Amino acid sequence: MPAVGFSHYNLRAPRALLDELRDFYRDVVGLEVGPRPPFRSFGYWLYAGPEAVLHLSEAGPAEVRPAHSAGTFDHAAFRCTGHPSYERELARRGIVFRTAVVPETRVLQIFFQDPAGNGVELNFAEES
Repeated sequence: MPAVGFSHYNLRAPRALLDELRDFYRDVVGLEVGPRPPFRSFGYWLYAGPEAVLHLSEAGPAEVRPAHSAGTFDHAAFRCTGHPSYERELARRGIVFRTAVVPETRVLQIFFQDPAGNGVELNFAEES
């Protein structure tokens, strides 16, 4: 019984940081806030096209972990288009980023951090 695809990832944070993450992933990464089932807890679902790829859930006081707590999560990656406009927007917002090119595939990568310190990677296929 193999996995057949990726569904989403979830970030849990206090309400103020949750709202900041929503705005960041909407305004900087380009995801869209969309429908979310009526769970008992507060949160947002952010979409890339028809897929809710990022779930943001409000964490209670006992659930809040210190930034960069032990774990192995490094980053989430998104396929994107229009890399020059992303670089301009990151620079305009004062977001520190670095770029790399994947050997052989020529995919351009942009790496930076969200307001909670989570890694974000944007991937751009070679554009003509």
